[in-house]
Amino acid sequence: MSLTERIGRQQGDPGDWRPAARPLLTELRRRVHQELQEILGPTLYSERSTEVMERRVRETLQAVLSREEAALTGADRSRITAEICDDILGHGPIEPLLRDPDINEIMVNGPDRIYVERGGRILPVDAAFLDEEHLRRIIDKIVARVGRRVDESSPMVDARLPDGSRVNAVLPPVALDGAKLTIRKFAADPYGIEDLIAFGTLSRPVANLLAACVRGRLDVLISGGTGTGKTTTLNVLSQFLPPDERIITIEDAAELHLHQQHVLRLEARPPNIEGRGEVTIRDLVRNALRMRPDRIVVGEVRDGAALDMLQAMNTGHDGSLTTVHANSPRDSLSRLETMVLMAGMDLPIRAIREQISSAVDLIVHQSRLRDGSRRITHITEVVGMEGDVISLQDIFLYDHRAGMDAHGQFTGVLRPTGLRPRFVEKLADVGVMLDPAIFGLTAPLR
Repeated sequence: MSLTERIGRQQGDPGDWRPAARPLLTELRRRVHQELQEILGPTLYSERSTEVMERRVRETLQAVLSREEAALTGADRSRITAEICDDILGHGPIEPLLRDPDINEIMVNGPDRIYVERGGRILPVDAAFLDEEHLRRIIDKIVARVGRRVDESSPMVDARLPDGSRVNAVLPPVALDGAKLTIRKFAADPYGIEDLIAFGTLSRPVANLLAACVRGRLDVLISGGTGTGKTTTLNVLSQFLPPDERIITIEDAAELHLHQQHVLRLEARPPNIEGRGEVTIRDLVRNALRMRPDRIVVGEVRDGAALDMLQAMNTGHDGSLTTVHANSPRDSLSRLETMVLMAGMDLPIRAIREQISSAVDLIVHQSRLRDGSRRITHITEVVGMEGDVISLQDIFLYDHRAGMDAHGQFTGVLRPTGLRPRFVEKLADVGVMLDPAIFGLTAPLR
């Protein structure tokens, strides 16, 4: 009789054994895991070949399981083997979630409370860590791989997985109810412009417009709230950068994957345990100006680096791309103003706004709608200054009036406002011509 059948008989209901069996299977898994670590010891972390290490773990695991007195069904044995291999070779109970291509985000609220975002919806999953210590061990493994640390003295950390997925971890005493882990997955095959069109994020005319703006060296600011897909859009727009230019990417945690050959990737670094050695985004932007870049791509500006980014755009580094958290195109400019003031420079507001209006050519604003879809809702041109106010004009707007279909999905699309953008002449000067039909116009643009 198998272990699970025996437990069911003891409970008096052989047809409902799983809830009762889980604690004993968990204890068996814990015991086998501990014995496996004692046998393999340091070789778990010294072996450089993933294939050799995986084979060694599986062979030793089968030998340990064969010595266990508990009779296991084939399903029980396979489950324990998979969970322990995921724990030692991967990221524990979240490893299957990381492999699932339909999951966009993994949210661990505690050892036994794991949620995922699937199809734009947040759903609980039937997965759990053994305990708080198990969760902490997986967090330590993730952050150590990229040379970072997280503990009570430094309880928050941003890191990344080998595939580029973004990781954030928060520990006590900041997290009151135990460690928290959030992973925003990076697609194994990065999205292209055709994928965004298929998802409904943007339309074909808007895709053609944005490609022309990037090739024509317009400075583009991508704005939006958390989780709206700004970084994905930035990555897609970066694919339009010419292959013969020298491109420097600057990020907090490296996520961008550019396919051009002449790309230099820079990543910020937090302070060490003594509080030294910090390298900020602002430091990297200033240093990038000395590296003879044709383009600068900043993953996100969130502090005084905004001032250096604007100065770069205004001093011959046209065609730069970056993102900023904001609720609307107008709010993104207000955020830039605030971040410039964070640089500690005593500049009048009008001077800051003149810097912004002269640096930023185009704002691409992205939103996450109630149905979970991520859509570009505004394509907005920065026209210039009118008095003390930066003047904007919307080139494309998302049609919210289209409503929803029978499945609860929004059916709206980006529609041209009929306004002629002023940057058309700038694009024409570098040989990039636009069809007036893109903007809903019939007359020639020049």
